[in-house]
Amino acid sequence: MLRARALAPVLLVLAAVAVALVAQESPPGFTPPQAPSGPTPIPAVLRNYTPVTEARLRSPQDGDWMMNRRTYDGWGYSPLAEITTANVARLRPVWSLSTGVINGHEAAPTVHDGVMFVATPGSQVIAIEAKTGTLLWRYRRPLAPSVINRHPTTRGVALLGDKVFLAASDAVLMALDARTGRTVWSTTVADNRAGHYMSLAPLVADGKVLIGTSGGELGIRGFIAAYDPDTGKELWKTYTVPAPGEPGSDTWPKNGDQWKTGGGSVWVTGNYDPETKLAYWGTGNGGPWMGDQRPGDNLYTASTIAVDVATGQIRGHFQYTPNESYDWDEVSPPILVDFQRNGRTVKGLIDVARNGYVWFLERGNGPIRFTQGVPYVRQTAFRGVDPVTGRPDVDPDRKPGTGRIGDFCPSQWGGKNWPPIAFSPQTRLIYVPANNNLCAAMEGLPVKYAPGSAFTGARAVVSIVPGADHIGEVQAWNVDTGARAWTHNFARSSNWGPMLATGGGLVFSGGTSDRMFRAFDARTGKVLWEFPTASGVIGQPSSFALGGRQYIAVQSGWGIDARGMQNRLNAIRPGEFPEVPEGGAVWVFALEN
Repeated sequence: MLRARALAPVLLVLAAVAVALVAQESPPGFTPPQAPSGPTPIPAVLRNYTPVTEARLRSPQDGDWMMNRRTYDGWGYSPLAEITTANVARLRPVWSLSTGVINGHEAAPTVHDGVMFVATPGSQVIAIEAKTGTLLWRYRRPLAPSVINRHPTTRGVALLGDKVFLAASDAVLMALDARTGRTVWSTTVADNRAGHYMSLAPLVADGKVLIGTSGGELGIRGFIAAYDPDTGKELWKTYTVPAPGEPGSDTWPKNGDQWKTGGGSVWVTGNYDPETKLAYWGTGNGGPWMGDQRPGDNLYTASTIAVDVATGQIRGHFQYTPNESYDWDEVSPPILVDFQRNGRTVKGLIDVARNGYVWFLERGNGPIRFTQGVPYVRQTAFRGVDPVTGRPDVDPDRKPGTGRIGDFCPSQWGGKNWPPIAFSPQTRLIYVPANNNLCAAMEGLPVKYAPGSAFTGARAVVSIVPGADHIGEVQAWNVDTGARAWTHNFARSSNWGPMLATGGGLVFSGGTSDRMFRAFDARTGKVLWEFPTASGVIGQPSSFALGGRQYIAVQSGWGIDARGMQNRLNAIRPGEFPEVPEGGAVWVFALEN
């Protein structure tokens, strides 16, 4: 195992001095400084920027990374292969750029035509020359102190035409000019004062911009909505909790209005099948957390739903935890990958769920069918799953309720939280950032709904399994056999690291409290390279190419739930899980010349 030098001769820190253009809305009463006379010159890399087409999104060039997971199937895979298992030890930082903000940096650096777009906490978008690290423009949306934003992060942007789309924290969808960062249009998606806020990257599909809102812990009614990319006009809206008389409404109490505050929030970007024009979105927990306060299966919470992008109609679903009562949001969308089972090829969906199971499903023109469910971490809430339907057999003694404690594993953070898995078509393996050996004891409490206020109605104590020698893991699973291929354990850290697989036989990920960004051998799990950033890496890595040279990019910046788990672990075992420094930066690496 080799560690990269902490500093490279070409490392550039450009936080405050490399501003070519600034695109920032000003707060009321603020008078901006007078701009110099004459037009502001646009850098060549922006002048040469070409509009992003839908055809390019469907079939990106190998060197582009134009959406969070690069492709609609959600693989998180780059076919670039200059950086390999044989030479990754020569990987060095090319440039680094401070983002100017703290808290959790979770978005992927998105690259097209040599321009990198990075979203950060604070509803900020930065455009950077990808080759040099030169700051091209910066957009910051001013957010009032009263804005409700329980998870102040931004998980990415979307590109189409000459626009960059941002889901701002105050539930406003923004379209920015890709060349200048100026606002083209903005649309209020939902009422922030009622608990709606946004953290996901928009999804551009079939000529529409699709988004959802966070706020399941605040009693919102979740939805997915589509907008016209040219005007910002809402085209359709589909709720994830049906109203009385709508399909699925029979899974909610008949005499009550629990559906109005039923949760099912959508806060991770869906994946998309251009052939069927179905987008697959994950939905969050029910509201409040305790299912005995909303009897029934409570569709479509804790589910994957197949949404017709043309109409918004829900064409199929699979519910992972009926009457969910553990705070197991299942917002991570399944990846679209065909796999082998029993001598046939299954048009597959694979989801590594928060409830502790890997789910192998089958997609089609609508309905989602169960194939297999396998626990990948310690799981005590279920006694198993039905081999035909996949419905879990819930252990009633471990299910929490109002005034009743239930103890279960994994904890409310799940075996895997939001950080996405990756898939390599070379190895036929998926790569999973997991947290094992964590459990919770949870008790439900009576709670009344008030707009914009907490609507969980629960308290929980997290514990580490006695005798456990680790928590964080990277797992690899063979999609054709449904069996685990290898596991790498982290003795003194949790793992919140999104995964990147590459054509060079590598898997890149951060996620640990030692601040390392690592490269693993995709076939064996051996750590081949690591580099210490100034903060922890919970951002989604990406890879791009310019001038025939491959680059690896990632945001460093600890915070949000990774910080929350770290604090809990340190309280359980003081000194073993110390505080991780915060501070956002973009890091770009390439092979040493």
